[in-house]
Amino acid sequence: MARHDSKRSGRVRSHLVGAMAVGILALALTSAPAVAAPTGILARFADCPATSPGVELCTVAETSSGEFVIGSTTVPITKTITLQGGAIPNPANPGEYFLVPAKDGNSLSKTALNVPGGLSGLVNCTEIKGSGLLEVLERESCKAIFENKTTGVTATTELVANASNPALLNLNALLSESGTTLTLPVRVHLSNPLLGSGCYIGSEAHPVQLHLTEGTTSPPPPNKPIKGKFGTFVAEEEGEFVVAAIKENTLVDNAFSAPAAEGCGGIFAFLLDPIVDSKVGLPSAAGHNTAILTGTTRTAAAEEVIASEK
Repeated sequence: MARHDSKRSGRVRSHLVGAMAVGILALALTSAPAVAAPTGILARFADCPATSPGVELCTVAETSSGEFVIGSTTVPITKTITLQGGAIPNPANPGEYFLVPAKDGNSLSKTALNVPGGLSGLVNCTEIKGSGLLEVLERESCKAIFENKTTGVTATTELVANASNPALLNLNALLSESGTTLTLPVRVHLSNPLLGSGCYIGSEAHPVQLHLTEGTTSPPPPNKPIKGKFGTFVAEEEGEFVVAAIKENTLVDNAFSAPAAEGCGGIFAFLLDPIVDSKVGLPSAAGHNTAILTGTTRTAAAEEVIASEK
């Protein structure tokens, strides 16, 4: 009888401990303060570091169409690419702002765009000529890697700004449709199971340096000048809050250069980098590349974003 009472007491203690644990967890969850977030028309600025020292503006730019041309390869923009974060005034250049990374670090969305033709469009193994050991090895490696069903390739533009080469927004250039509106140091990630995870055009040390404008470009030949477009300004209002929106805004640059690819194929990079370079046309000097980005840019005062938080 005593043994039965002991087991029952053990079960009771176990249930009590479990109930207490659940109660403590529930209390912790209900007592934890909710994280404030912007609301209403300012909700889109949730990742803006509005409370960071010096931040005066919050920006969200959504590119919905356009294209990147690097060397002989054109990648159309068929998905939305989002650039977001805060902006700190540059005291040395009124109207210019240093772009501050988004709170979650996702300043430039990792939007993967399809490269037309995939690997089959980039690589033709029969183009590797010669009967020497290196040529034969390169040709056979090429066939083993590329002549299969895994041929789709995506290109993702990644921001590589740093303190010595920051991303910049110039509102004076934006409003006047002249000069550089947006300065973006980027790299392009070519992704495919066979190319591995480290295949890039550009790097933090040697970026693809974009100087985007709504004005008219002055590229070296063979490119010819092209012009961007300011678009349509709309003041989006809700109560006391205002968001400045520029819709159908087109930024262009066709005077930038692009370095050779690096890291394609992992340990086979010494074989695959030259193949990718040959097909894409890398390194590609200024005058052979183009970026056309069309979309909507929205800007709000950081203090209003903070004031809308609930």
